[in-house]
Amino acid sequence: MKKKLLFIGPPGAGKGTQANLFCKKYGIDHLSTGDLLRDEVSSGSVLGIKAAETMNQGELVSDELVLSIVEGRLLNSNKGWLLDGFPRNVNQANSLKHLLEKINQPLEAVISIKIADDYLIKRLLARGREDDNEEVIVNRLKIYRYKTSPLIDLYSKQGILKEIDGNDDIDVVFSCIEKALG
Repeated sequence: MKKKLLFIGPPGAGKGTQANLFCKKYGIDHLSTGDLLRDEVSSGSVLGIKAAETMNQGELVSDELVLSIVEGRLLNSNKGWLLDGFPRNVNQANSLKHLLEKINQPLEAVISIKIADDYLIKRLLARGREDDNEEVIVNRLKIYRYKTSPLIDLYSKQGILKEIDGNDDIDVVFSCIEKALG
């Protein structure tokens, strides 16, 4: 079973759910970028203080800072890891690749969870979040596809991309992920 992984997919595709299930079953670290940033900020570390200053100004944390936080977690992981939420574009993917080469932990597989837009929109609207209206969701999907389609091409050319149909039940999708990584 591969244990150095990246999950990508549009908002609401079930990446986080599947990542949690996979990491629990196989005992690997789930490295969600958002969670890592929040953990670093609450720890009061030097990186956390820098991240908090940026986030408190309503700005995005720099790629370099996110990579530093990710590197720290990867260096302390001896059982495998699954990245969720990073990288989001080709520049970040290239930076991540250099980092993984530097620490001798190459990415073994990328799971791309694909899901039909109409199903995804219904799923996101059903969550009932204030910021989830159809116009906002459609825009987020456009941005995701614009930024992520080059990533899918990149990882496909590297021969490590596995596409999974995310339109099915959670257990069926999980089973497909296990088969793809087995």
